[in-house]
Amino acid sequence: MTRHIFLDDPALSVSRGKPLSAEPGMGALTLGGFLEEVVARYGEREALVQSRIAGSIERWTYTDLHARSRAVAKSLIALGLGKGERVAILMTNRAEFLSSVFGTLLAGGVAAPIGTFSTQDELAYLLSLSGCSHLLFEPAVLKKNFLSTLWRIDPTIENQTPECFQSDHLPFLQSIAMLGQPSQGAVRGWDDFLDLGRAVSDTRLAARAASVTPADPAVLFFSSGSTARPKAILSAHQGVATQMWRMGRQQGLDDGVRSWTANGFFWSGNFAMIVGGTLAMGGTLILQSTFDPVEALELMQTHRVSFPFAWPHQWEQLGQASNWNDVDLSSLKYVDQSCRLASHPTVRTHWLEPRHCYGNTETFTLSAAYPAMTSRDAAGDSHGVPLPGNVIKIVDPVSGQTLPLGEAGEIALKGPTLMLGYLGTPLWQTVDENGYFRTGDSGHLDAEGRLHWHGRLNDIIKTGGANVSPLEIDEALRALPEIRISQTVGVPHDSLGEVVVACVVLHEGNLLDEASVRASLRAKLASYKVPRHVLCFEESEIGMTGTSKVKSADLRRLAIMRLEGSGA
Repeated sequence: MTRHIFLDDPALSVSRGKPLSAEPGMGALTLGGFLEEVVARYGEREALVQSRIAGSIERWTYTDLHARSRAVAKSLIALGLGKGERVAILMTNRAEFLSSVFGTLLAGGVAAPIGTFSTQDELAYLLSLSGCSHLLFEPAVLKKNFLSTLWRIDPTIENQTPECFQSDHLPFLQSIAMLGQPSQGAVRGWDDFLDLGRAVSDTRLAARAASVTPADPAVLFFSSGSTARPKAILSAHQGVATQMWRMGRQQGLDDGVRSWTANGFFWSGNFAMIVGGTLAMGGTLILQSTFDPVEALELMQTHRVSFPFAWPHQWEQLGQASNWNDVDLSSLKYVDQSCRLASHPTVRTHWLEPRHCYGNTETFTLSAAYPAMTSRDAAGDSHGVPLPGNVIKIVDPVSGQTLPLGEAGEIALKGPTLMLGYLGTPLWQTVDENGYFRTGDSGHLDAEGRLHWHGRLNDIIKTGGANVSPLEIDEALRALPEIRISQTVGVPHDSLGEVVVACVVLHEGNLLDEASVRASLRAKLASYKVPRHVLCFEESEIGMTGTSKVKSADLRRLAIMRLEGSGA
């Protein structure tokens, strides 16, 4: 096997990737520069395809994407966006999401995508945490009406004008614009928003874009972590652009790949792997705003998708869709042999996905990996080797001391894609004295410098590809009058990876009504965070530590036994 890593000391758990300068295919290291470069290469190629209302199809070339992004940038400049100010973008996977993100970056701002799963409480918290000065949003997503949600967060929005807008509830917010509807109250319609930028000159926009450096902040993504609330993770242009350029090669994608996913671009992995991986290869994004398996298969057939990207539970739903036997999926190429789509009679595939990999939102996705087409024989059961520029070490979770090679401990890492930091948290609290980020994950390094991930030290639940903080759910549960103790755990599930299960102890004299508990949580939490099961225990059944904390590993085993016994 060719060694692509270097062990600093054969006795210690420290593995170093190739120098970043040795990585091929890097382009501009600002995201505005990334867009300019792919437009220069692929100008009139199709960048995206989107289904509109009444079945119409909208297609943007790379030149169109550039022009639409510049229009957004000019409007933000007209509204007074300063360098480094944040723009919240609350949208599904649609053309305007991309033009809003790139427009923000061209104008010198920081793009802050917000998940469309957000409830009213979550949206208010994220807007407050991020301190965004502008909000661009899609007013309705499935059953959610975000315009009404904003009015409930701050009732004065409905009765103000855009020109005089001020919010005591969101004191940094200066303007709001929405897609698809005329201006209402303080909220501008999209056409009115774009009209603002017509007076901004090309020269001024060019000067803005030229002032942005690779070290400047570029994006703010949100992730559930070891705290009860989502964390706001700020990343620099260089880190994100590096991942955008490398992801096409990492996945083995060819020139002109045609990619589909319905998973939100407001998650860093989807943004880097799908948006970056596709555009860097001159490919086309087939956009689906929300996942519907029948529609997804039709899109794959109609638009000759070659690279579908989904989570395990979505693969299963595609295989059970009513039109499964009727569609022609022969265009699919980048489908792992273990994937449900590989069993379709029209699919012929020999592709192996880059399954041997490890990453975090804090490193804007992958920090260790083997590329696509790497066999189990070559990678073993590892999660890859450090990507160029990265250094990974394994430390004692308590002392922080580097452990001997092969011993399990906490994964710590540093490199060019590491975040600038969490909003509201000093950097010294998130990295050690040598600049390593402590991930909260358990793992070890082998003699080849390969990383082996064991699990999460902080008990984060990964369900259907999304990270869920148990503490956030427990905070909501404990606010319910009948619940005295709550500990949420992840229980293994065949297609979702894990499902969220709440284990509770009730106040004396109360009875558990699981349906009403779940209904109460739906008003406060995104749908994927609502527990699939709520299990009631006696306090004596729940193992406690010496500091009166629930032993989550023991409780997880108890929950699995309870569910197996009930046939759930």
